[in-house]
Amino acid sequence: MFPDSVASLLCPVCRSALGPGGGSSRTLACPAGHSFDAAKQGYFNFLVGKGTVFEADAADMVAARFEFLSAGHYRPLADAVAELCAPALMAQPIAGIASVAAVLDAGTGTGHYLRALLDRTAPKGSAPAGRPVAAIGLDISKFALRRAAKLNPEAVNLVSDVWQPLPVADGAVDVVTVIFAPRNAAEFARVLRPGGRLVVVTPRPGHLAEVAGQAGMLGIEPAKEERLAASLAGYFSVLSGRDLDLDLALSPADVARLALMGPAGHHLDRGALDSLVAALPPVSAVSARFRISVFEPRS
Repeated sequence: MFPDSVASLLCPVCRSALGPGGGSSRTLACPAGHSFDAAKQGYFNFLVGKGTVFEADAADMVAARFEFLSAGHYRPLADAVAELCAPALMAQPIAGIASVAAVLDAGTGTGHYLRALLDRTAPKGSAPAGRPVAAIGLDISKFALRRAAKLNPEAVNLVSDVWQPLPVADGAVDVVTVIFAPRNAAEFARVLRPGGRLVVVTPRPGHLAEVAGQAGMLGIEPAKEERLAASLAGYFSVLSGRDLDLDLALSPADVARLALMGPAGHHLDRGALDSLVAALPPVSAVSARFRISVFEPRS
C-alpha cells in the first residue's frame, strides 16, 4: 500500500478522511462506512453518484499514448517538468514544513510524467535525503489508470473527475501538475499548501504543425498562454515560464499514435487516418512546441 499518499485522501461521498479498510491493503474506507476496493490493476474508482459527464479516453487512445510516450519522444518534456517541480518537493524537512512532500498529477493519463517526477525526487547514493514524496494520480479514464497504476505502484491512482471536488484534503500537497489536462483553479488552490506550486503544460502555436492538419488533430488556439493566465488569475499568480521545443523524427506508426492519443482521438476517422499513414514517408520531421508555466497560489 502507499500510506503517505492515502493520508491526504477524502471520501468522495461524505468528504471524511480515508484510510485502509477492513484490514486489507486494497481497500480504502471512511468512518461513515463508505469503502472502495482497488481494481485488480491497482487503481481505485472514485466516480460516485452520476459519475462524470465527460468522455474518458478510450482503450485505443490510451494504448497509442502509452506506446508513443514509452518510445521516449516526449521524455525531455517529462524531465523539464520534473526539474521545475523538484525544488518544492525535495526541500529538507524543517519546522513548518510537512515531513512528507506530496504531488497531485491531475490528468495523469498513463503516468509517464509522474514517473519521471518520482524518479527525479528519489534519494540517490549518498546525497542528503529530502522529504519522502507521496503521489496521487488522477484521471477519468480507467484504461489510462490501468497503465498508470502499473507504472507508478507507489502512487495512489484514482478514477476521478477534476471538475468535481477533488478527493484530497485542504492544503495537503506541495505540487499540482497538469499536463495537457483540464484545470480546476479553485480546487487546485484549495489542496495546495502555502508556498505550493501549480505546474501546467500547454502546446504553443506551431505544435505538430507538420502533421496536425493532415491527421485531423485539433489546432492550437491563438493567445492560449494569455487565456491560461486569465483563467487562473482569481487563485494564482504567474511565477515563471519556460518554452520547450522538440524536433522529432517520427515513423508513420508514431504519427498515427500522435493523432490518436490526443483529444481528436475521440472523433478521428480511423479509415482516413490509416490512408494518411500509408502515404507518409518512412520518417516525418515534426516540431513539438510546449509552454511550461509555473504558478503560485495567491495569499
